[in-house]
Amino acid sequence: MPPVIIVFAKAPVPGRVKTRLVGSITPEQAAALHTAFVADTLENLAECGEVELHTDIPTDSWLEAAVPRAPQAAGDLGARMFHALRSALREGRPQAIVAGSDSPALPAGHIGLLLESNADVALGPTEDGGYYAIACRRVDPRMFDGVEWSGPRALAQTVEAAARCGLSVAIGEMWYDVDEPRDLDRLAGEARLPRHTAAALASLRS
Repeated sequence: MPPVIIVFAKAPVPGRVKTRLVGSITPEQAAALHTAFVADTLENLAECGEVELHTDIPTDSWLEAAVPRAPQAAGDLGARMFHALRSALREGRPQAIVAGSDSPALPAGHIGLLLESNADVALGPTEDGGYYAIACRRVDPRMFDGVEWSGPRALAQTVEAAARCGLSVAIGEMWYDVDEPRDLDRLAGEARLPRHTAAALASLRS
């Protein structure tokens, strides 16, 4: 079996997604942006291999992507990622990746580098101290212990926790998440934008 790339996404419910952008844009516009980000992430990562979509609650969004879908497990982000990674590896996948949807302009090659890593755990770092993806060949139930999600040390704490479990760790190429209004400005300045995100940004300016 080939590796699998699991995209984690929230259902695009206004007021529940991209909340740190609300104020500069409306909750409905934030939900539309989120919808575009996920659509582009699914298309972009399909260049790298088999893709699945795991959502927090059932949703009819992104049906056009025609990828396998599943609900995320209960618990915090670490519990949900561990469940998805372990399940994929138990199916016989040699490697499983969980990727977020906050980096719509992420170069597909950044995920490709994680797929090429022979480490037990390979992480794609973001400038805010988190990570856009985690690729695993082995997992451990304690590998996310003590990680403060959405904090500035989430990456460092994941590296420390994985090392305590005896898992080898590699770090990939840096990128950025789009969480704050300044990130949205940076995204709009990208020379090449994926199509759904470009359309959503254009609608904000109209």
